[in-house]
Amino acid sequence: MPESKLRILVVTQYFWPENMRINDLVRDFTEKGHSVTVLTGLPNYPEGKVFEEYKASPDRFNEYFGAKVVRVPMLARGKRSINLVLNYFSFFTSASTIGAYKLRGEKFDAVFVYAVSPIMAAIPALVMGRLKKAPVFVWVLDLWPETLRAVGVLKNPVLLSMVGKMVSWIYNRTDYLLLQSHGFFENVKKYCTKDITPQRLVYFPSWAEDDFSSSATHHSTLLARDDTVFTVVFAGNLGEAQDLPAVLDAAEQLRDKVAVRWVIVGDGRMSEWMSQQVHSRGLNNVLLLGRHPLEEMPGLFASADALLVSLKTNDVFEKTIPGKVQAYLASGRPLLGMINGEAARVIGDSGAGFTCASGDASGLANITLALAKTDAVELKAMGQSGRQYYLSNYSKPLLLARLEDLFRNATLRKATR
Repeated sequence: MPESKLRILVVTQYFWPENMRINDLVRDFTEKGHSVTVLTGLPNYPEGKVFEEYKASPDRFNEYFGAKVVRVPMLARGKRSINLVLNYFSFFTSASTIGAYKLRGEKFDAVFVYAVSPIMAAIPALVMGRLKKAPVFVWVLDLWPETLRAVGVLKNPVLLSMVGKMVSWIYNRTDYLLLQSHGFFENVKKYCTKDITPQRLVYFPSWAEDDFSSSATHHSTLLARDDTVFTVVFAGNLGEAQDLPAVLDAAEQLRDKVAVRWVIVGDGRMSEWMSQQVHSRGLNNVLLLGRHPLEEMPGLFASADALLVSLKTNDVFEKTIPGKVQAYLASGRPLLGMINGEAARVIGDSGAGFTCASGDASGLANITLALAKTDAVELKAMGQSGRQYYLSNYSKPLLLARLEDLFRNATLRKATR
């Protein structure tokens, strides 16, 4: 007897045409025949203003691979901190009220929250879960309020305590908390004042986008392969958390010692500073390529000899596994990590590369030099080891099948009660 199809509501502030991992989840569940509805806002990330293509023809974005997309009004992120706060506030209030009205009369078996920052995106899901009598699953991808403190967004102890109380309120009303890292468990438990049974806290990591996990051969239009130089690629946000000054210090230390080029792809708050530093320090071994679409990355990674992940050290970041780690592993290339904690453990356990302590520019220079001197056969073995580790631990089909089982079991428990 075939299994029944699920009615799933996905609540996310960010969704297609914004480039987010949640898009993969929605597409996968619709392709399996489930009925999926997405409650989301207006696409404006990361530029900070609503996409022109959406403004020109919003009706084109009401369906995604068969999933119904319900959008609510919200303020765009803009470029200032106050705009970002208003962006967060406007989404969860609008989704909790207007969203609830737009979804009146509809029934769901599960409500799933894509809980990257801000955690307040879970509030409309709790509202919908109560109205629809459906279990709520929150995928916790950031630790609040600790992340706010770690990146310097919020420092006032009173305000941090208030955010902590809100987090506790959300966690205690959520049926299932899905945690992206083993390091999250103790932190999340601190905010769970109610009795939390083991089945309510579930380890559920991220996966790499389909283009990275494909075994197809990719070619880069951004960077030509050059076997005369060892190519290290860093891709992603260029922010303070990525400790880019230490990366440039490592590049400077190796400039006259070995043929290594450092390719930096992405943008962020540190972009202008990076450009100035590369110019003023004469770092002709550092290439800044700017931001490019996700579909360009697999080809770029294929042109690299190693892929770099770096993150400043603090108690929050050490518990987090940056999403790029899964993409790097799936790409089958050796990894360099200037990082502590869970991410360093994954790189070590996978056998995919070398790590040094966060902020250790000399350490990064040393492990880069060691990797550059490693023979091609061993480099290939490292990359293959990382890819096999990815397939065993982070592959999308594996994880989404597990999530489907969680939804079904929750539905059965609800029916039994």
